Amino acid sequence: MTTTTPLRMEYTVHFATQTKGRKTLQHGEKPAPVGRVPRVARLLALAHHFDHLIEQGMVQDYAEIARLTQLSRARVAQIMTLKFLAPDIQERIALLPQSHGRDPITEKQLRRIAMIPEWEEQRGATAGLFCHYRRSHESRSA
Repeated sequence: MTTTTPLRMEYTVHFATQTKGRKTLQHGEKPAPVGRVPRVARLLALAHHFDHLIEQGMVQDYAEIARLTQLSRARVAQIMTLKFLAPDIQERIALLPQSHGRDPITEKQLRRIAMIPEWEEQRGATAGLFCHYRRSHESRSA
C-alpha cells in the first residue's frame, strides 16, 4: 500500500524586465532599486572639472570648452556659475543622497542663489532647499 502525500515547495521569486519589455521569472527577492546621483551634484562636478581644465591650460576659456562639449557658451557659463556657491553649500550638494525620480533641488534654484554675493545670505537661501530635500528623500525611503 502506497499513500501519496502532496509535496509542497516554496520559492521566493520576482519578475525582471529584460530587453524589449520581455519579463522573466527570477529566483530570490527583487533587488532594491539603484538610485542616481542628483543632477545638480553632477553639474557641480562638471563645473569643477571645467575649471580644472582651464587651470591646467588644457583649454583656454569657456568658448573652447563649449566647442569641445558641443554646448553653447551661455550653457557653459550657467554650469560654471555653480562654483560661486559657498564651499559648504557645494559640499552639501556633492554629498546629496542618491535619488529616485525627480530631484527636489534644481539647477535653476541653485544658479539664482549662486548669484548672491554674500556666502552668509547664500546659506540662508539654501537652508529651506536642503530641509525640503531631506523631507522628500525620507518620505521616499519609508
